[in-house]
Amino acid sequence: MQELKGVGVAMVTPFAEDGGIDYPALKNLIEFYVEQGIDYLVVLGTTAESVTLTSEEKVTLMRKVVDFNQNRLPLVVGKGGNNTAALVNEIEQTDFEGYTAILSVCPYYNRPNQEGIFQHFSAVATAAPLPVILYNVPSRTGASIANETTLRLIDAHKNIIGIKDASADMVLGEALIKAVPDYFLVLSGDDETALNLCEIGGHGVISVIAGGLPKQFSTLIHLGLKGESTAAHAGLAQILPMIKLIFEEGNPTGLKALLALQERCSSQLRLPLVEASSVLQSKIESASSTLV
Repeated sequence: MQELKGVGVAMVTPFAEDGGIDYPALKNLIEFYVEQGIDYLVVLGTTAESVTLTSEEKVTLMRKVVDFNQNRLPLVVGKGGNNTAALVNEIEQTDFEGYTAILSVCPYYNRPNQEGIFQHFSAVATAAPLPVILYNVPSRTGASIANETTLRLIDAHKNIIGIKDASADMVLGEALIKAVPDYFLVLSGDDETALNLCEIGGHGVISVIAGGLPKQFSTLIHLGLKGESTAAHAGLAQILPMIKLIFEEGNPTGLKALLALQERCSSQLRLPLVEASSVLQSKIESASSTLV
């Protein structure tokens, strides 16, 4: 899927003062990303605080994104969980019109073994009407998708077309890149190491920092994909301090602080997440002032 190479933005869900979803801000964010040259959008992922959204909010948000996007960028939607039967039912009941692929996270909290992970994603792939991108983020889920399991899933389900790997393990990443079919996308889920993965054959990144610095991050990743490493690493060095800052108090706490500084949406989050401390806000403001 060529349209899902490059840089996808893991979008936040902007909230209004009353706690509801701020749809005008959502529309403005999409316009911002289109103008800044982002390759595709990812909604209802971790950065979207999707676990705090109601089923009704998720349905409405999905439709609003399609309406606001107007077919300009490919759309990926997060559909994951740790109750396989419930997730399959949700997928079967969802209207995916306007979306290109589903991003599905490794089951969290239960800590399944590799056979459980295989069977979970096998059920997801069987139910999914769209191509599926696996999401490996062991720091959050407590379980990791082994390369061998990914290869089993590729063999069993042709609609599993990629993986977002946030492990930051370049050894495992390179081994997977060498083993997968040509059509299979290996995407980074870790902003600090995304360029490294692209330089060893990865296909891009689903990024958090691109939500706040879309042009800067997209430019350096595309330079890396073209083999222009010197320029790419110079670009990364410039924004690396901000990448570290936005994760200092968790995601999307730092990103929303940056977006609030840019006056693109409020810094409001839903519990159990809270807004960035005044100390972090000051650091982000200071770091932002040094960026071109």
